[in-house]
Amino acid sequence: MTPPGLEVLLEETLDDLYERAPCGYLSTLPDGGILKINATMLGWLGLTRADVVGQKRFSDLLSVGGRIYHETHFAPLLRMQGEVRGVALDLVTTYGPRLPVLVSATMTAGPDGEPLLARMTVFEASDRRAYERELLRARQEAEQERERLQHLATVLQRTLLPPALPRVPGLTTAGYYHSAAVEQIGGDFYDLFPLDHDRWGFFLGDVCGKGPAAAVVTSLLRYTLRATAVYESDPVSVLEALDSGLRQQRATGERGWCTVVFGLLTPLDDGFRVSLASGGHPPALVMRAGGRVEAMDTVGGQPVGLLPDPRFVAATAVLGPGDGLVLYTDGLTEARRPDGTMIDDTLPQVVAGLVGLAAQGVVDGLAELLTSLGPGLADDAAILALTVRGASLSPSD
Repeated sequence: MTPPGLEVLLEETLDDLYERAPCGYLSTLPDGGILKINATMLGWLGLTRADVVGQKRFSDLLSVGGRIYHETHFAPLLRMQGEVRGVALDLVTTYGPRLPVLVSATMTAGPDGEPLLARMTVFEASDRRAYERELLRARQEAEQERERLQHLATVLQRTLLPPALPRVPGLTTAGYYHSAAVEQIGGDFYDLFPLDHDRWGFFLGDVCGKGPAAAVVTSLLRYTLRATAVYESDPVSVLEALDSGLRQQRATGERGWCTVVFGLLTPLDDGFRVSLASGGHPPALVMRAGGRVEAMDTVGGQPVGLLPDPRFVAATAVLGPGDGLVLYTDGLTEARRPDGTMIDDTLPQVVAGLVGLAAQGVVDGLAELLTSLGPGLADDAAILALTVRGASLSPSD
């Protein structure tokens, strides 16, 4: 059964449907002169039919910006394409505020192909425009928050790395750190520091994970390694103390482990003795002045803070004039070339090509290789280079 009154509404004429449509309708000449307009749009404008038909062009109903856009884009596109769809414009109303609208139009041509009549449909878009403004505001706030977090991450990352390496008599030194995601705190770390008048300590490692949790572990590692090295002359004992510290940290609910190389430098008459221990970290590379590159034998070392009774492996080397030592994290070795091969496959050969350079030159050469890989560099990477000064060493610092 049809509800009372609905039959009358269903019998409305096409003119009634045109006039009271939920959107605006108007028809114009090719030059924009208005020939016909419905009551809905007149109500939005606050004008009468006599004010508009034969008196105004469509562009006269628009804001200043809308008029410019109409003349430069809307009207030319309508002539060329025969239609335009969903163009955002603002109508000027007699009651004050501009009315955001979306306009679609089609152009009807005469028998000779020349434009004859434009028909336009206008949808009120206040809610949509408000949504777009709110979305833009939310995006801007999100971008500002991202920039703020990126800044905080950068500042925090700097506190976990030495601002500058100390000068070691007879040695050139350089460090490098690359973050795969600048908005996130990485887990790679390195340091070089004096212990007394004839000993220096150094370390480089990689904490499992990223973000604040990794930063907490990294801070603990740096503090523990520096403090333990003051009274422990054995690198393996230093790593054992670090392992104990990480175990105690687990009791507080913080879980973390790392791979790390810790070493001691002792000056000799014409070079340095290097004593180091590795906890599951890639082997340090010794660069010989003659061009040979040797991997220090630390195979079998296990990560710190991960296993119940880890094994740490010690190794020693003597560095003479022109020799060097390179430590690195797996962000370097696991970086991939465009053909899919990893740097690890040829790292000794790459480092051999840098023999004869001071530490900064070695680091710059490896950093240039990494940055050239683009998407092939997917992880954080840290590098620490130490080279003994000598007549054959090219100065760069």
